[in-house]
Amino acid sequence: MATPRLELKGITKAFPAVVANSNVSLTVMPGEIHAVLGENGAGKSTLMKIIYGSQMPDAGQILLNGQVMQIRNPKEARANGIGMVFQHFNLFDTMTVAENVWLGLARASLEQVTASIVAKAAEYGLDTDPRRLVHTLSVGERQRVEIIRALLTRPELLILDEPTSVLTPQAVEKLFLVLRKLSSEGCSILYISHKLHEIRELCTACTVLRAGKVTGVCNPKEETNASLSRMMIGAEPPLLEHHECKAGAATMVVKNLSLERDDQFGVDLHEINLRVCAGEVVGIAGVSGNGQKELLYALSGEDTRAPHGSVCMGEADVSGRDPAERRCLGLHFVPEERLGRGAVPTLSLAQNLLLTRTESISMPRCAGGWIRVKELATHAERLIEHFHIKAGGPNSVARSLSGGNLQKYIVAREIDANPKLLIVSQPTWGVDVGAAAQIRGEILRLRDKGCAVLVVSEELDELFEICDRMYVIARGKLSPSIPIAEATVEKIGEWMSGLWSNSAASEAHHA
Repeated sequence: MATPRLELKGITKAFPAVVANSNVSLTVMPGEIHAVLGENGAGKSTLMKIIYGSQMPDAGQILLNGQVMQIRNPKEARANGIGMVFQHFNLFDTMTVAENVWLGLARASLEQVTASIVAKAAEYGLDTDPRRLVHTLSVGERQRVEIIRALLTRPELLILDEPTSVLTPQAVEKLFLVLRKLSSEGCSILYISHKLHEIRELCTACTVLRAGKVTGVCNPKEETNASLSRMMIGAEPPLLEHHECKAGAATMVVKNLSLERDDQFGVDLHEINLRVCAGEVVGIAGVSGNGQKELLYALSGEDTRAPHGSVCMGEADVSGRDPAERRCLGLHFVPEERLGRGAVPTLSLAQNLLLTRTESISMPRCAGGWIRVKELATHAERLIEHFHIKAGGPNSVARSLSGGNLQKYIVAREIDANPKLLIVSQPTWGVDVGAAAQIRGEILRLRDKGCAVLVVSEELDELFEICDRMYVIARGKLSPSIPIAEATVEKIGEWMSGLWSNSAASEAHHA
């Protein structure tokens, strides 16, 4: 038999509040595309970081090509043929794309790296400008940089953590062709994804983790989504009840919004027309970096440069109003960046409640503005219990949670505010199937109570599941509104390239 490319034997890693990995063993053969499946907080990312040298195990062995290895840092991992694309990116914000990639490549000039980035980006359909500063990139664009950086190291073992969350269906198909080609050339791939259909289509083996322990090994091609869900979370995710909506009055109307980019690498918005009504979920699809960030800033109030009369809530013109003023009118917002914008990493979950709820009468406050700390913690505990969030309690700092559990908490915080309009960006990015079903169910329940919901997502399956209507954004322009019953994956995929009819450029359905 061939020597395994990677063997893990009895890997254990504990943190103060949790045992992330408990006696984990795993084998990956040369050329194998091996999925690691588990719910948020199951220990997948910690295990990958141990393989890549970002974390050191407390116990256990790592064998590469039959040799026992002690991988002390990512540099040693790369030197031994291991590449990784992280879910939470490891990029320097103040450096360019090329400079970030250059840091991880030995014996290459910056000019050579820049040329290599352009070539790889074209080869894999991952549009990337090597001159751009990282802080100007959206989440999706940053992930493209990570994928290109990993591929340029020509790895023997490539670890991919949620690699398709920012790609169109067409681009996913192209990436799968690339991964299969790498596999055929002997490269082993460890693939983490919460998209069960991807795992069944792409992967040839699967290890399932639950609460840090291995609970199953299977060939995903022989499984169903339901059986994989049962192995992962012990049950099948609940089916969403999506009733036909009865849209009410317009809660937000955007009229001919044109806005110049705020930085040289941004996207200009061109004559955006958008309507979101009470009691409906409206989606915006599109490939990352096509104006989503600029539009969300204008809608949330982070960018107050919108022309007078271009953004209205009810009868109120909010074009020049800041986020706090818009919250007073009932607008709440979940940004795509969890740490730094959605939550302060070093503050507790209870303290993070105050970020968007200081003006709310439901926040426990004394006369004179003092905060009742115990009541605040009780409030946070209620959210933790109701949304089944895995955390050490209301005093746990935000950065101690897994990405999916922090996402659930941020969504819970904004839904708990009883908004009139909820704007959510990438609501289930990197979230397991059980948590995704819960978040989507809460969005639909909020809609059924009469809230207007605007969802910006690169997950087409998600938009088809929860939306009543959909728009597509491409190069700063917004497509006409299309009822979800008339939308298809093929049509939306074409529209993501801007290929909608010019004759339908106005809102034919009056949104």
